[in-house]
Amino acid sequence: MRDVTYRTLFPLFEELRGERVLVRPFLESDAAALQEAVAESRQHLRPWMPWADMHQSVEESRDWIIHESAAWLTRQSLTVGMWDITTGRLLGGSGFHVRDWEIGFFEIGYWIRVSAEGHGYVTETVRLLTDYAFEHLKANRVEIRCDERNARSAAIPRRLGYVQEGLLRNDTTTPDGGLRNTLIFSLIAGEWPK
Repeated sequence: MRDVTYRTLFPLFEELRGERVLVRPFLESDAAALQEAVAESRQHLRPWMPWADMHQSVEESRDWIIHESAAWLTRQSLTVGMWDITTGRLLGGSGFHVRDWEIGFFEIGYWIRVSAEGHGYVTETVRLLTDYAFEHLKANRVEIRCDERNARSAAIPRRLGYVQEGLLRNDTTTPDGGLRNTLIFSLIAGEWPK
């Protein structure tokens, strides 16, 4: 087990930069961009994301960002936006759900606005976050979960070499109240190429 008594002192990044994507925590000044990206994609996100009906206003997005900033400071959740390096446009969101600091277990989640889908932005973002998890957070396990029906989402961990560990049947309700099956992908320390 790792000593994480003072995990708020654990250094985190200000930004991660890929070839086309900049990944960084959301700022209050990003509220309008976030609200607009979710509004553009609400119908597209609704089947997969239980929060798709949030961000109805800039104020709601600003409030959400403030809460996520507090969670970042306390290392409870590490939510980030993904930005197009060339245009500065918000592409979507990602980050780490902290599952267990002591064993170094983190889950990566992600979403992308509908107009940016299919260009490899999420794959690049997940690659950056996976590198960071193993190199800087000293992760022992990084996990990605998604709805079994979401083929595009499941393609990302497969593309990056994550191992599909299993399928949880009828484990979660869908936003429309039905039941879903969840795919679980993971990498453990030593499996991610440096």
